[in-house]
Amino acid sequence: MTLVALTIAGSDSSGGAGIQADLKTFSALGIYGASVLTALTAQNTVGVQAVHDVPPDFVTAQIDSVFGDLDVAAVKIGMLSRPTTIEAVAAGLVRHGARNVVLDPVMVATSGVRLISDDAVEVLRRRLMPLADLVTPNLPEAAALLGETGMAASEDEVVEQGRRLLALGARAILLKGGHGTGPESVDLLVRPSGVQRFSAPRHATRNTHGTGCTLSSAIAAGLAHGATLDTAVAEAKAYLTASLVAADRLQIGAGSGPVHHFHAWW
Repeated sequence: MTLVALTIAGSDSSGGAGIQADLKTFSALGIYGASVLTALTAQNTVGVQAVHDVPPDFVTAQIDSVFGDLDVAAVKIGMLSRPTTIEAVAAGLVRHGARNVVLDPVMVATSGVRLISDDAVEVLRRRLMPLADLVTPNLPEAAALLGETGMAASEDEVVEQGRRLLALGARAILLKGGHGTGPESVDLLVRPSGVQRFSAPRHATRNTHGTGCTLSSAIAAGLAHGATLDTAVAEAKAYLTASLVAADRLQIGAGSGPVHHFHAWW
């Protein structure tokens, strides 16, 4: 049987993040990818020039079309900029009994452009996080979800944030360490049963566009394959690290370029 994963996210016209990064990741990891577009962006490696939100009723129509025909083994959720869009996605997940749901709470683009309204953050916390098997915030996103202004400064503080995020209803939180410092990039998987640490050497490259999208969709791919959550996280981090190391082989744009999703084939 062909395994299917669904990405519900925004489009990146330059191909490095969002829906495009998710579909590339699914394909690289042996998963057939389907998609539901929540927003269109005019975007390249130097920034986001414009955002056009997809009407919530059309988001609903896409969700119903995909689930009405395809056997979806995992769902990755990315950019949801408006409360009405979040409500539509949450209702669709419940209506179709979605499983292996990975929520990447995209709030700010790599270029610094904010991609979610303030009122949407509260709806994300209340409606969508309780439906997620895993939420994958980076350090600024974790602080924003908790209503704080500063990033956690130590691993103990990161773990404490993770435990408070768990209280919002998600089954597990993966706090990503890409915004941290030091020779290692450390991600912490926080669950009610405990904390697991995933580390990799921090690779210096300007080509980091779409890293969060790539990691979360790689985890969803692993879950679709039937991996346990800790195995899916470990394999996804290894895939992203290799994609970052190979990123400088690509010459895309003048700014923050994409990671190399197909490093093992090109």
